[in-house]
Amino acid sequence: MSGRINWISIAQDMSQFRKDPFSDRWVIFAEGRERRPNEYEQTAGRRRDARCPFCVGHEVDTPPAIHTYRSNGQRDDEWLVRVVPNMYPALVPRGTAEPSANGLYQTCAAVGAHEVIVETPRHVASFTELTDAEARCLLLAYRDRILVHGRAGHLKYALVFKNVGPAAGASLEHAHSQVVATPMIPPELQRELTAAERLYKAHGQCFFCRVIADELTHATRLVAQSDRFVAICPYASRMPYELWVLPREHSSKFESQDPTALAELADFLRLNLGKLESRHRQFAYNYFIHTGPFDTPHLNHYHWHIEVFPRLTTTAGLEWGAGYFINPVLPEHAAAIMRS
Repeated sequence: MSGRINWISIAQDMSQFRKDPFSDRWVIFAEGRERRPNEYEQTAGRRRDARCPFCVGHEVDTPPAIHTYRSNGQRDDEWLVRVVPNMYPALVPRGTAEPSANGLYQTCAAVGAHEVIVETPRHVASFTELTDAEARCLLLAYRDRILVHGRAGHLKYALVFKNVGPAAGASLEHAHSQVVATPMIPPELQRELTAAERLYKAHGQCFFCRVIADELTHATRLVAQSDRFVAICPYASRMPYELWVLPREHSSKFESQDPTALAELADFLRLNLGKLESRHRQFAYNYFIHTGPFDTPHLNHYHWHIEVFPRLTTTAGLEWGAGYFINPVLPEHAAAIMRS
């Protein structure tokens, strides 16, 4: 990587949304991402790259930092957590996101934000390897980036996600997360919001809250609990050992959490990811934060949460063709194993 020069040229590549008329699904086309480096080898085992762009001392290999954080959460040049623009962005910061007709089809410029959050100056891979200070600063960075993009005016949603391991789509080993802010609500989130609203109207209560209360009473799929958070294996888990982390008190916005709550969440998330890693060698996973859209200050029917998606099985024809996931481990069994 030659750093900022490459980033400038790559960021200018044209990205676009295209809408599939048969499914109403929007697809992002970003040809510049083909040039992403991949430090993982096809063989098993970890490989230490001699010139990791995310390691301390190699800051010139990334675009200029948007923000840096140190242990007390204040931005500073002596960093524990660092936010940079993605060098190979799926979305570009400039343009108009208004859909337009292109013959039979709809398209619009893929305007938005695509950022990388470098979670530590040290060359480690997983959230569980972060120090207390790094993990807590990381969640503060998540909150801050969502708040910043929510004030942009032309954006509707920000998804925070993390990929660990090549099976989960990671191209670099060094622990990092990503933030993608879009001018539309992602389809998966819209489905979740619609279902939550329907259940709220049917039952007169947030269904997430009902699930949490039921698990705290019966512990059928409960993995762990803290003062403010619970971890459960969801009833219809798509992957073995899929894990959701939710606040015990109703809240539709992750970014409304105060630093004390985020510190507890960092410890709780690391504890439960550690349970998964202790049982699965070379564990690959994704996690993502589902929070309310920017234009909804509070939703009675929706409950923010983190979904941890272990990559222990292969997504194949039935999943892609029909949307049916095959899970070989019942969530009740998965939760019991993780509790033990």
